[in-house]
Amino acid sequence: MNQLATRLKDVKEAGLYIATCELDDVRAAAKDAGLVLFDVDLSSVHSKSEFMAAIAKQIEAPEWFGKNWDALADALGDLSWKNAPGYVLLLVHSTEHFNLLKNDHDVARDILETTVDYWKTQGKPFWVFCC
Repeated sequence: MNQLATRLKDVKEAGLYIATCELDDVRAAAKDAGLVLFDVDLSSVHSKSEFMAAIAKQIEAPEWFGKNWDALADALGDLSWKNAPGYVLLLVHSTEHFNLLKNDHDVARDILETTVDYWKTQGKPFWVFCC
C-alpha cells in the first residue's frame, strides 16, 4: 500500500484540503485504502442547487434527499447505503469557493467540516479534496 493510501486511513488527519497531488493518485489511494470515493465534477456548477445536485448524484443520495443544506448535511452524515471504513469526496474543477457565491460557500464549507468531524467520532476518515 502506498504512503497516500496509508495516510487516508488515518482518522486524525482527515479533513478538507486543496489537492496538491495528481487526482489519479488520490483515486488510486482511496481504492487501495478501501475507502469509498465520491468523484464530483463541479465544472458546470454555478449555484447552490447545482452544487447539491452534483454531490447527491455521486453519493447516490436516497429519495428522501430534500435538495437543501439540511438534507445535504443529513445525507453526508448518514451514508448507510454506502457503508465503508471511510470516504473521500473529490471536488474536481472547483474554485476555492466550490464555484458558489460566498454565503453559499460558507454554508457548504461548514457542512463539509462538520461532516469530517462527525465521521471522526465514528472512527471513520472522511476526506474532502478540492482541485
